[in-house]
Formats: sequence, structure tokens, C-alpha cells
Amino acid sequence: MQPSIMISPTRGWRFWTPRIASAVFAPLLLLIIVEGALRLFGVGFATDVTVPCTLQGRPASCYNLFFPAPFFPPGMIKTPQAYAIPAVKPPATFRIFVLGESAAMGDPDPAYGFGRYLEVMLRERFPGMKFEVVNTGSVAINSHVLLPIAKELANFKPDVFIIYSGNNEVVGPYGPGTVLTTSGMSLPVVRTSIFLRSTRIGQLLTKLGTQRREWGGMEMFLDKQVPASSPLMRQAYKNYEANLRDTVAAARRSGARVFVSTVATNLKDCGPFASLHRENLKPEELRSWTGLVEQGSQLEDAKSHPEALQAYLAASKIDDQYAELEFRLARTLLAMADYAGARQHFSRARDLDTLRFRADSRVNEINRASSAWGAELLDAEAVLSNQSPNGILGSEFVYEHVHLTPRGNYLLARELFLKIAAELAKQALPETQQAGSLQAASNDVAPSEADCDRWLALTPHDRLRMTNEMLQRLEKPPFTNQINHSEQVLRLTMLVDVPDENPNETAAEYQWAIRRQPDDRILHYNFGLFLFDYNRSAAAQELRMSRPWDGFPVFAPDGTML
Repeated sequence: MQPSIMISPTRGWRFWTPRIASAVFAPLLLLIIVEGALRLFGVGFATDVTVPCTLQGRPASCYNLFFPAPFFPPGMIKTPQAYAIPAVKPPATFRIFVLGESAAMGDPDPAYGFGRYLEVMLRERFPGMKFEVVNTGSVAINSHVLLPIAKELANFKPDVFIIYSGNNEVVGPYGPGTVLTTSGMSLPVVRTSIFLRSTRIGQLLTKLGTQRREWGGMEMFLDKQVPASSPLMRQAYKNYEANLRDTVAAARRSGARVFVSTVATNLKDCGPFASLHRENLKPEELRSWTGLVEQGSQLEDAKSHPEALQAYLAASKIDDQYAELEFRLARTLLAMADYAGARQHFSRARDLDTLRFRADSRVNEINRASSAWGAELLDAEAVLSNQSPNGILGSEFVYEHVHLTPRGNYLLARELFLKIAAELAKQALPETQQAGSLQAASNDVAPSEADCDRWLALTPHDRLRMTNEMLQRLEKPPFTNQINHSEQVLRLTMLVDVPDENPNETAAEYQWAIRRQPDDRILHYNFGLFLFDYNRSAAAQELRMSRPWDGFPVFAPDGTML
């Protein structure tokens, strides 16, 4: 009989601990050494939101062009309008940060975004203060990108954060319908991926392992349809809610007021970009559904709306997941003056759209829930819907699917102005006068839209220029796939089918606005672009005055660096 061998627990622990430590910490130490060597030899780049720079000879932090690298493949990095933040906040300065996507940025021209309207309103109402409105909005980003922006900007003594986001949660980085990164991952995996891709090792591996692609706009996403019933959508909503909660918390830790806005989307004049039938639809059911929809379409064209409605409702009983059918139902109910029913079906058509470029109802529910996390709600959807014909948001305030017209941006800024101005007026007076001042401020009439347009130099030429740009976008997929594409094109064509204003009148409007606010670099930039076809020397002078920080390269429209 073999004697049993007893191994001391202490001896076993002493035997395995150094081996486990070596297996774990040796590779980690090697990675740290490699990462340090890459940084030492200048391989890769810092991915902080800002980097040191100088602004009019004084220290500042300027936007880091490489910040988006962990979120976009090589060749597809999107950047916001360049900005710089003074390192020392000047006295009597009120600093506002705008966070969001292209709609928050002010696309098609940030010069007329809601942040710009808000800035000129506040300047007029409080001439003794300096207002810095820093718009960090950018094309194609989403909440995964907004969180690190908020965390870093919280260090710059902000007074207000404005968060206007939600359109890109599916198609933006790490969304279930993206072409930019791996999609549909849980939040811990996403954040780990972002961290790894921000390291020099991660950047090198990404560069070696990823084929360079060029940005192709919305057309790139045509084969990335995601139905509302997809399990991936549950993860997308969960990630958005967690990111937004953490973004609000980061912003609030700075001591700033935080406004979270719902997102206004075009319901009435933006048909779904793509539709999918429900799962398990049998061939005979599809034939019946198609026949009923064709019948309804013919009746709708003949203005027989009650009969068309019945055909569409019968088709909906077979398959109620097809977004385009919901849009047809909504359009028919609108023609029958059933506005509540029309709004309901327009909203459902958006929510079922399988090319998910618009914030849906669930995203806006999450935005509204932010009030429980300490944010103040700005209900842009309600503000613009209440101003819309029959309460249904359409092209009056949204160019195509999500980008606001100047009037839409003005109305949103006016709502913000009333909230911010009331608090500023309260702070400006002794406590004994605060109650009356607060009441007066809350009833204060915001500057008129016409006045704001003059201060921003929103000329007839610029209106025509932006409308032309939007019309060109509509000529490409996925817009060309929409059921009401011809109507959208006709509407914008009618707006551009007017003669441009006299160039001297446009120049005079810009000169007047610049005399009023000579330090406004965006006014100088747009004036320089306008002048380029008429007086290139004067254009170059204006463009040079638009530099966001010292040494920033400024280019003329022909590509010449100034």
C-alpha cells in the first residue's frame, strides 16, 4: 500500500503564486514597455478631446483632430467645427458647451445652429457679460463619443451643458446598424474596445489590420437594416441610457446646469428610408398584403381616402411591421383631418424604419427620463410640434429627416434662452429683488427671429445656399428610396427656384453684422467664403480672421492654404 503524500496548503500557495504572477504580470509589463516605446518614438497620437494651443497669444486648449480615432476607421474620421477654450476663464464669462451629433452642430451650416442663436440672444439680453458657446457637435458620432467629451470639458469651468443627441445610436460607432466599428456589443465590451483603440498599440494594430475607407455618407448604411423587433435594439437602448446617465453625471460634477433635449425629427415629410416585413410571413399572406396595399395606393391617388384607409388597415392586419404602410396610413388619415391618428402612425412609421437615422420614441423616452438624474428637460420635440401645422412636425422646421432649418434652430434656442436668462437675471440682483426679477425674466420676450437672423448674417444668399446643399443630398440614396421623394425634391426645388440676391446687398449684411460683433470668427469665415468669387484678396483677409486658434491652417475654397 502506497503511503499518502500530504502537501502543505502553505507550500502549494508559495509554489503557484509566483507562477501565476509571472503569467499575468510579465505580458502586462511587456505591453507597458511597448506602449511607452511607441509614445517615446512618436508612433500614434494622443486621443484626448483637447490639446494645448494658444489663442491670441494666450494659453488655451484646442480641439484634438485625433480624438475621434478610437471611434472611426482610418480615412473616415469626422470632426466638429474647430474650437479653442481659453485656459483661464475670463471674468464675467458664461461658458456653454453643446454636445451632440450633426443636428446639434447645426448642419448644413453650424453658423445658424441653435447654439449660435442662443449666443446672440444672450449677448443682447446681458451686454455686460461675455458668452462662450462651444459647439462640440459632430457628424456620425453618438453617446459612446459624447461621454469622454463631457468628462474632459467638465474641467473647463462650464456654466451650462446642452445635450441634444440620439439620432445615431444605431448607425453611429458601436451601434447595431453601423459600418464604422464592430456592432451590437455590450457596454463593458464597447468601453474596453474604446480604451484599447486609444492606446498607441491599439492604433498601430488598427492601422495594420483595417483597410482604409473613405466616408460615403448615409449611402454607406444601405445594407445595415435593423428592424424594431431585433434583439440588438434592446442592447442599443440599454447602452444609450447608461451613456446618457454617465454623461449627465460627469457634466453635473462640474457644477454646471445640464439640459438634456428630446430630438425633433421630421414625421410628416420624411417617409421611411427602408422597410422589412414581419418574420414568418407566408407567401400567400404576402400576396394578399401586396394586393391590398396596391389597392389602397390607387384609391389614395384617386382621393378616395376613406376607401384607401380600409384597404391599408386590412393589409395592416396581415403585417403591421412594414414602415412604409404606416406612413401610407398616416398620410391618408392626415388627408381625412384625423390629425391625432395621423401623428400616431407617422411616429410609428419612423419607429419601424429599418434604416435608423432618426431618434425613435424609445430614445426620446430615455432623454425625458434624464430629469431623474439631475438634468433639466428641454423638450425640443414638443416645442417644434406645437408650432407645426396640426401638431405634426414636418419640413417647416426640419430640412429632411433630422437637420433643423434656421427657424427650427431659432425656436429651440428661444426655449433655452428663456430658461437660462431667468436664472442669470436672478443671480444678477440682490436677494431682496430676486423674486421680482425672476418673474420679469420669465416673461421677458426673447429677441425676434428677424433680429437674430441679422446678427448672424443669415442672408437670402445663405438660405439659398443651404437649400441647394440639402437638395443635392436628396438626390442620393437612401433619400431616393423614400415613398415621398419626389414631393421632397419638388418642395426644395421651389425654394431654390428664385434669383439670388444682389452680391452687394449680401456683402452689406455681412459687414453690418461684423461691425456689431468684430470678434465673431464664424461671421468672418462665411463672409470670406462668399467673397471668394468676387474679391479673393478681401476673402483671404476675412478667412485669416476666422482662425479658431493661433497657427490653425485656414484654406480657401480652391484648397489654397492662407
